[in-house]
Amino acid sequence: MSTPIQCDICVIGAGSGGLSVAAGAVQMGARAVLIERGKMGGDCLNYGCVPSKALIAAAHAAQAQRSASHFGIADVEPSVDMARVRDHIRAVIAAIEPHDSVERFEGLGVTVIKGTGSFVGPTEIAVGDQRVRAKRVVVATGSRPMAPPIPSLDTVPYFTNETIFDVAEPIRHLVVIGGGPIGVELAQAHRRLGAQVTVVEMANVLGRDDPECTAIVKQHLVAEGVELRERTGVVEVDRNGDKVDVIIEKDGVRDSISASHLLVAAGRQPVMDHLNLESGGIEYTPKGISVDHRLRTSNPKVFAIGDVAGGYQFTHVAGYHAGIVIRNALFRLPAKVDNRAVPWVTYTDPELAHVGMTQAEANEAGIGDAKILRWPLADNDRAQAERKTDGLIKVLTDRRGRALGATIVGPAAGELILPWVLMVQKREKVGTMASVIAPYPTLGEISKRAAGSYFTPALFSERTRTIVRFLLRFA
Repeated sequence: MSTPIQCDICVIGAGSGGLSVAAGAVQMGARAVLIERGKMGGDCLNYGCVPSKALIAAAHAAQAQRSASHFGIADVEPSVDMARVRDHIRAVIAAIEPHDSVERFEGLGVTVIKGTGSFVGPTEIAVGDQRVRAKRVVVATGSRPMAPPIPSLDTVPYFTNETIFDVAEPIRHLVVIGGGPIGVELAQAHRRLGAQVTVVEMANVLGRDDPECTAIVKQHLVAEGVELRERTGVVEVDRNGDKVDVIIEKDGVRDSISASHLLVAAGRQPVMDHLNLESGGIEYTPKGISVDHRLRTSNPKVFAIGDVAGGYQFTHVAGYHAGIVIRNALFRLPAKVDNRAVPWVTYTDPELAHVGMTQAEANEAGIGDAKILRWPLADNDRAQAERKTDGLIKVLTDRRGRALGATIVGPAAGELILPWVLMVQKREKVGTMASVIAPYPTLGEISKRAAGSYFTPALFSERTRTIVRFLLRFA
């Protein structure tokens, strides 16, 4: 056994959160060790955010050829080469890889160890024969696709987000099990790239988001030919030659779908099995490692961040957690997680973005006088010019006009939600947004218009008219 490595902070997992902790720590003067058994960059770079958005970009390009007649340009059915689409995805990953590479992090001063890390003590980690002794440990091992308990699923080939981006041949009929963001994004993308697609969801498709806004997304999916089977369970799957038969059931009635390919996108589970958490004195549940508001585990010298901590499973949350840990572990500041303004985006077309409370959550919190402000994209000149008028913004405020939450459905909703993240985080009143000067013509004007609608009832009331008529007597 080699001499143990002594360090200030040891990070297990080189995904988004782990990389941020390691880079931040070493650049602030700490001795940092980073352990990774798989690919640098983790799920986001290799199997998640980056390849999925690259695939969606290819699908957008295909759809643009089909839907140009609004602009006086002939519609054309695109010729899709899935091998070249795969190469495009790999090229995007390759362009980003150097930023997350072993070479870059070693250049920063991080000691990178490739291998499986597991606890052999409260702050001692084993990687094969190597030992790492740290003052603080950060677990950032992320999550993996979860296989639902469907009879015979293990006997048929199926994709997850870790394998579907390597497809180089045309997909004839893709059945997607799971109607959450991952399932729906990939369903629409593959439909646009030429596949027949069926989505099977036990509850409602995109059920976590605002129903009024998700209805617009679902209308677009159906219009493009995606078949949605909501409130439908998968009873069994069977191999049928080179196909897979998916047996489904709704309201006691069974049906069968014959698919050429199957994608399982029915949730994720934290990666903890190799960590030997008991030796570290770390409590956990099937949902993840138990942490407090400072992201400390039951062992106060060990932190857990990102997906493995059992909360929101977003890359940007892992990055946010990294900052919380840096402040706690290096500066001994009692920084706490604040999830009030966590945004999320579903990258369908139209996009669906949300931050803060929904009206149902406001009611549960006892905010019964919350007010909803709306502004439709159809009243936005830029949306009209680009023929993208299906969508709206919904803003939730308290009785004093402070922003509690916002949902946007429409083109570039993920970009448009950012000012509302700030509004919710800072508890700003909507008057702040209403008073900004918005460039014309932009989609962003919908935020100003929605905020301004808060004042419309009072501004154009009979009382206001009376005051104006009185003042005009002295003009």
